[in-house]
Amino acid sequence: MKGGEQMFSIFAELKWFFREHRIRYSVALILLIAVGLLELLPPILIGKSIDHMSQGTLSAGGLSEIIWMLAGIAVIVYVITYTWLYQLEGGAYLLERKYRSKLIAHFLKMAPGFYGRYRTGDLMARATNDLEAVGRTAGFGILTLVDSSIYMATILLMMGFAISWKLTIAAVLPLFLIIAVIQVLGKIMEVRYSEAQKAFGTLNNHVLDAVEGVRTIRAYVQEADYQQDFKKRTEAVYEKNLNVVKITALMQPAIKLLVAISFLVGFGYGIIFVFQNKITLGQLITFNVYLGMMIWPMYALNELVNIMQKGNASLKRVQEVLHTLPDIQNPEGSKPNQVPDEIRFEQVTFRYPSADRDQLQAVSFVIRQGETIGIVGKTGSGKSTLLKQLLREYPPGTGRLDVSGTLISELPLEVTGGWIGYVPQEHLLFSSSIRENILFGRPEADEQAVQHAVASAALADDIGGMPEGLETLIGEKGVSLSGGQKQRVSIARALIADPEILILDDALSAVDANTERTILSSLRKERQGRTTLIATHRLAAIQHADRILVMDQGRIIEQGTHEQLLALKGWYHTQFERQQIETELL
Repeated sequence: MKGGEQMFSIFAELKWFFREHRIRYSVALILLIAVGLLELLPPILIGKSIDHMSQGTLSAGGLSEIIWMLAGIAVIVYVITYTWLYQLEGGAYLLERKYRSKLIAHFLKMAPGFYGRYRTGDLMARATNDLEAVGRTAGFGILTLVDSSIYMATILLMMGFAISWKLTIAAVLPLFLIIAVIQVLGKIMEVRYSEAQKAFGTLNNHVLDAVEGVRTIRAYVQEADYQQDFKKRTEAVYEKNLNVVKITALMQPAIKLLVAISFLVGFGYGIIFVFQNKITLGQLITFNVYLGMMIWPMYALNELVNIMQKGNASLKRVQEVLHTLPDIQNPEGSKPNQVPDEIRFEQVTFRYPSADRDQLQAVSFVIRQGETIGIVGKTGSGKSTLLKQLLREYPPGTGRLDVSGTLISELPLEVTGGWIGYVPQEHLLFSSSIRENILFGRPEADEQAVQHAVASAALADDIGGMPEGLETLIGEKGVSLSGGQKQRVSIARALIADPEILILDDALSAVDANTERTILSSLRKERQGRTTLIATHRLAAIQHADRILVMDQGRIIEQGTHEQLLALKGWYHTQFERQQIETELL
């Protein structure tokens, strides 16, 4: 009983969907049952025809009437079957669509920590294969449930009341042994199917890594090793799916054997009943037709268990993701959408969830509206981590981070996100045209705004040299562009949004010095009255900044203007002189 409840638990989990589409499913179930009842009529008509033939009482008119009745039933069954199938299968696709929409909305809310726990290939497997299995439960699963219960019960009642209960019990008894077989093998099926889906997710990750890193693989001549590794992973997926097939294969011959025994009992015992004049020959034919019709409900019972087990395993995997709460929770209630005229860090200390030490330590400074703040320091000093406090990618650490006097954690995520334009170190471009990538920052922008953003990002000459200009397709993650071009497309995308706060996280590292000067000159002119934060290794890029923060091991060790920091004769002064010498030598 408990195993049965667990098997059908997926219906309890999906009751919200069935309630939402109750009209669709009510129509489908009523029509499905109606078809089952109509399909019971032809065997009766055939049995009566045989009885009339054996008694010599079948006339041409009577035969014609039976043929027309059979034809009419066939047409009605066809129309009704089309309708219930459309409603039922349509519901399955609706369920898949709703869950996919939920998943993508959930993915968009999740912070980087979530994607550290779940690999991309595994998430893709849950959004494709697993949801397909859940959808089959809401479609084909309902069909098998009705056919293995109501339809089967109706046939049994017809066999018992219309022909003989003794014959029915004797012939059907072997069929009920199928339930025991299915219960035992069904439990094994769920475990093995879950393992197969996990292996498929791992394979997805491997394929994704190969596609994204194909140039690196070729550069290191690792094609053969990667193919060998891929072969091992595909073998693992094959073996785990084969384990599932083995259970399915065990069910099929067991069911066929029990069905054959049932037919043998029904036919042999039925002939005895005919000789004893307990039933007619026509009734025996009708009984055997009904017995043949019982095969599908028994197979449906097998399929029901198969679908339920797979559906349960898949729904658990999908809900595991959906039930994962975002690391950053949107605060309840709403704060006024004020302009960020001041951003204040007070003793902010932060540590990544997986780290064993603080990445920021007691950081304090103030950013006023319209200022340009430069952030410098050696690799690993905490520059990007500092900027990510404003992006709210991770739960806040200790200390206070205020925006216009309000704790940033008390502001809605959409408000703080709407203030910020962000150009990260790793530039993610979509596999569409340059224009579409730029317009991602402001989809409603006109042509003049696009051209202005292109010019400000020093991208106009590059686009002019491309055969299709702004309509040039850039391939997967901008594979057809150079590193500098990717950076400038990302900068144009941020500039066209004209954000209150622009964050450039080492966003000019791949461009030459002249291009960098051109972009910085445009930024100074375009960003008057707006806040800009620039993290960089090139000190020449932030000489014009209103204030420069020098970081080391998560602390601010120096701060001031370019001239003030040079006068300190500290890290900034030493690094600036070194870079000046390198520039002169080049």
